[in-house]
Amino acid sequence: MSLNSRNKQKSPQRRFLLIIGTTVFICFVAFGLMIMFWDKLQLSLQPYQRIIFGAFIIVYAGLRFSRLFKKDQYDEEDE
Repeated sequence: MSLNSRNKQKSPQRRFLLIIGTTVFICFVAFGLMIMFWDKLQLSLQPYQRIIFGAFIIVYAGLRFSRLFKKDQYDEEDE
């Protein structure tokens, strides 16, 4: 990989997908935290189940977010 390909600016489509991916990541983390800590949310789960479910959603958000950057890395190798 040459030095110029690292400094290449992302296309508008990739920038848009990065912004959408970041927004989805923030929403998933907020949703996971809401499930874990917001008592007014009417869920018929025990407290430990709420924490496990919220943590699962946050981990899922992290995996999706990391996959977003790995996809960009593989796409650049193809070019």
